[in-house]
Amino acid sequence: MTDDRKFEIVFDTELPGTPERVWEAVTKGTSGWMFPTDQWPDVKTVEEYPHHLVSRMEGPDGWFNQLEHVLEPVDGGGARLHYVHSGIFADDWEQQYDGASKHTEFYLHTLGQYLKHFDGQPVVFTDVQAPAASQTPDGFAQLKKVLGLDGASQGDSFDVKVDGVGQLTGQVDFSNANFLGLRTGDALYRFFGRNAFGAPVGMTAHDFSGSGDSVATAQAWGAFLGKVYA
Repeated sequence: MTDDRKFEIVFDTELPGTPERVWEAVTKGTSGWMFPTDQWPDVKTVEEYPHHLVSRMEGPDGWFNQLEHVLEPVDGGGARLHYVHSGIFADDWEQQYDGASKHTEFYLHTLGQYLKHFDGQPVVFTDVQAPAASQTPDGFAQLKKVLGLDGASQGDSFDVKVDGVGQLTGQVDFSNANFLGLRTGDALYRFFGRNAFGAPVGMTAHDFSGSGDSVATAQAWGAFLGKVYA
């Protein structure tokens, strides 16, 4: 009997860092490109440094969540990553799978940005959620329009003034219908159009300036998002 709640998301990519640096980023440096995972109650079922890592969490009724990273060096100093995220979705299978697979592409892209521009630097991480009013079909498009980046493409330069946050200058490193990535000289800003997956729009700030303040960042961006969706 097969469990129709199971899912598997597979992604292959090349990253600008050695297998050792990628290993460090996906084990101890997740705040720099995704979110903190140091409190996860996971078990490393495979730990063959720096080439093969499997982390797994299990729960009642056969529930599990597993991440597998297979790394091999690439000529020129990079690493090839074979990534497999598997587990069980308890409900809304199609929407959860759609959201998780699209998030995977964005997170692994952001991992590449971190490795290329900020690898190993101390980071202050902030997660900010927009109000529930952002869950409309055009919620994410609304945010991009207010930022003046509704027509932005990956690789474009940007120079925008964000009300209450300040002037941000840098490069659009990712842009599609669901996600927007902005890189400045000392930070990565990630915007998530989770309205497409039944949740509010969200964002994360990864501040490598050395003077980041998560409380102040959350207040400033939270106030801005509040105005966007007022």
